[in-house]
Amino acid sequence: MKIAVAGTGYVGLITGVCLAEMGYDVVCSDIREDKVLLLQSGCAPIYEPGIHSLLRRNLDAGRLLFTADPEIAYKNADIIFIAVGTPENPDGTANLDHVYEAAYTIGLCIEKDSIICTKSTVPVGTNERIKEIIQSVKPAHLEVQTVSTPEFLREGSAIYDFFHGDRIIIGTDSEEAAKIVEQIFLPLKIPLVKTDPRSAEMIKYASNAFLATKISFINEIAAICDKVGANIEEVAFGIGRDRRIGPQFLQAGIGYGGSCFPKDTKALVQIAGHVEHQFELLEAVIKVNNRQQILAVQKAKEMFGSLEGMRVAVLGLAFKPDTDDIREASSLTIIEALLAEGASVIAYDPVAIPNARKVFGEALEFTADIQTAISGAELALITTEWDHIKYLPLEKYVQFMKNPVIFDGRNCYSLMEVSNHPITYISIGRPPLHPKKAQKPARKNSNMEGRYDETFTSILPD
Repeated sequence: MKIAVAGTGYVGLITGVCLAEMGYDVVCSDIREDKVLLLQSGCAPIYEPGIHSLLRRNLDAGRLLFTADPEIAYKNADIIFIAVGTPENPDGTANLDHVYEAAYTIGLCIEKDSIICTKSTVPVGTNERIKEIIQSVKPAHLEVQTVSTPEFLREGSAIYDFFHGDRIIIGTDSEEAAKIVEQIFLPLKIPLVKTDPRSAEMIKYASNAFLATKISFINEIAAICDKVGANIEEVAFGIGRDRRIGPQFLQAGIGYGGSCFPKDTKALVQIAGHVEHQFELLEAVIKVNNRQQILAVQKAKEMFGSLEGMRVAVLGLAFKPDTDDIREASSLTIIEALLAEGASVIAYDPVAIPNARKVFGEALEFTADIQTAISGAELALITTEWDHIKYLPLEKYVQFMKNPVIFDGRNCYSLMEVSNHPITYISIGRPPLHPKKAQKPARKNSNMEGRYDETFTSILPD
């Protein structure tokens, strides 16, 4: 069975490489020739743990090919996965231009009966439109079936998720197509859910909307904890023990980001609006998240009065650990607010600096060394829970900062451990800590002292 993948973005690349790892012959197509050349050389344009070794192994084995020529990709393919981007329109709807362009090109290039699987996140009814476009331009004697196969890959653990997912959705009106797609994924031994195309499309949006709702919910509870003196970590642990709720996505912080949750929640609100339904709950989820992203800067202003001229270290640029993706990252909103307040910002991240430079240029300093970031800083804002940050000995803040004040937007440190150091520490939904007037010398962290520099150096590619 020959497989083609339209698009080599995050989803397309992971899908193509992992299908090749399963033993299939895979051709990945992209309109950008520079990207194709990079991939042909064995280099991935994204940071994702494990991607480089899988990419090179399958290129060397001859199971994986990259091309900018759609005819090469599609003419002999039995299965074609559409995995192109669906960026957000100004009104919050999903932009489907790339999806429809891919469908049109596929229709022109195929030379055999094919099954078209949509991996891209698309509004309800899109697969029907994809089939219409392909039918309008394909050779009359060929048969085409469409299947909705939404992806559920978490950035930073996408390869693991591909091989160990919770479920695989197969949405189609064709029993024959469903059986063929089922055979592709059967070796993974992941539960298969067969449904109609429209339900499959809705499953993707509903999943992301529900997870985003859990995040905004726990952040609202954290706001109340701040005011009544409760500890959000103990509250989250207590409610998470209820099997009906579960502990996942109950970590209070400065909000969700990335390429999925912000875009998909807004798109679902628009989908609801198009059928004259006001999705009030999801509108509130989005409102809470937008407010949460700026919370750290607001608290800093309350403490200092003015941030004008203050040297501020922003620790973390990626929207989550183990990725270089900064799309809709809370760090971007925070940095913009800090710059607007007149602060002097230095930003640390082990992998996401190149992407952040494209946004901010020379408006701030960047460093891949965390100790450089906090040196001389009057305030440190933690925005991404990288291990490099979580396991940084607290003594380093005392040693290198001008006056150690930390606003922890990801609750990286235990209150008990911080209380042993002369640090002003403000986190989310937990009691603030202020150094005592007569503070004992900082206690050494026996587990990490002396190991930090060699263990958590920058992981930017050479």
